[in-house]
Amino acid sequence: MKAVWNGEVIAESDDTVVVEGNHYFPRAALREDVLEPSDHHTTCGWKGQASYYSLSVGGQHNADAVWYYPEPLPGAEQVADRVAFWRGVQVTD
Repeated sequence: MKAVWNGEVIAESDDTVVVEGNHYFPRAALREDVLEPSDHHTTCGWKGQASYYSLSVGGQHNADAVWYYPEPLPGAEQVADRVAFWRGVQVTD
């Protein structure tokens, strides 16, 4: 699977986990050079508190386009150390 934004592959892995229709990539598959820290957080009732990264690719900024669960709740361990994408990031095989 590949995650692509602004014409750049930002993550690639054959080891994704699909949860609620989203492919969660191993954190190590995500390119560090495109990440910017974000203070944004949301809460999922069964996965816990999500944290976010923004993307910076080719001079373009995509706020809070990557999310992850630093401490997933019991029952959501499959998303530990993984990231997922939205806001125009295309995930394809």
